[in-house]
Amino acid sequence: MLLKILTAFISASLVIANSIPFGSAVTLCGLIKLLLPKGAYPSVTRVANVLMGQWISVNQAIFWLINGSHFEIDDTTQLSRDKWYLVISNHRSWADIVILCMVLAKRTPVPKFFLKQQLLYIPFIGQACWALDMPFMRRYSRSYLLRHPEKHGKDLEATRRACEKFRSVPTTVVNFVEGTRYSHDKQQGSYQHLLPPKALGMAQALSVLGEQFEEVIDVTLCYPGLDESQSPFLALLCGELSSVVVKLDSIPVTQAFRGDYLGDKHYKQHFKRWLEQRWRQKDRYLSRLITLQGQDNQSLTTLISKDEQ
Repeated sequence: MLLKILTAFISASLVIANSIPFGSAVTLCGLIKLLLPKGAYPSVTRVANVLMGQWISVNQAIFWLINGSHFEIDDTTQLSRDKWYLVISNHRSWADIVILCMVLAKRTPVPKFFLKQQLLYIPFIGQACWALDMPFMRRYSRSYLLRHPEKHGKDLEATRRACEKFRSVPTTVVNFVEGTRYSHDKQQGSYQHLLPPKALGMAQALSVLGEQFEEVIDVTLCYPGLDESQSPFLALLCGELSSVVVKLDSIPVTQAFRGDYLGDKHYKQHFKRWLEQRWRQKDRYLSRLITLQGQDNQSLTTLISKDEQ
């Protein structure tokens, strides 16, 4: 236990030490954008993106050193750093953000996440995310919205404003469509390992940037060495995240993805059915991964491929 605490302390200290200079530099870029004319916005954004990429690279080196994790990548995509992508993923832990950055940052434009409003107040990191134009979302309960109807639609407006800013520079927009971190106690519906997906944020991003998104990248994250009661983020800090499986599926953005989610009932139903079907496929994939744990003679993804044939 003492070793785990010491390892977590060292990991957190190294990440904080990395975040202070890069977070400060990215925040400075955000302040500069407030002062310069809009024509300078893309150039400053590119500088901020490069800085974020360097921050990700150093964090990746830290976590590789602490964990030595084995990554199993099931990937048939052809990604580019010069295109716009919308990434959707299941969400279990803060570790998901770290893993997605490690997997995507060298192959796509640096990822931009839909974040909870509370993360804005994390020193250096929250301000850097603001400078990178990441949308901060407030999660209002149904009862709160009934008492404060003026708050209805605020998250959608934040999504729209952020996506408008992403037009000028190739961007990877990441949306955890379950809307929250994974919680076994809160499972509902017909999914064994997932929460039901929420389509509205994804549909809004497609509505604003649908002409620029060339593909939707559907990512499935799994931590085979951990049971569902363990926190991947805590394991990452403690040097116990030994194995990660990442599956990437590419879905071309066709005209069928573009529509008025709030105003077109037929489009809304079609879009929700499509997303729920993707989530059922993802849930089955996770079930097979968990079933095949412990078969060390071949990779998990190879075993799954044989199982599907």
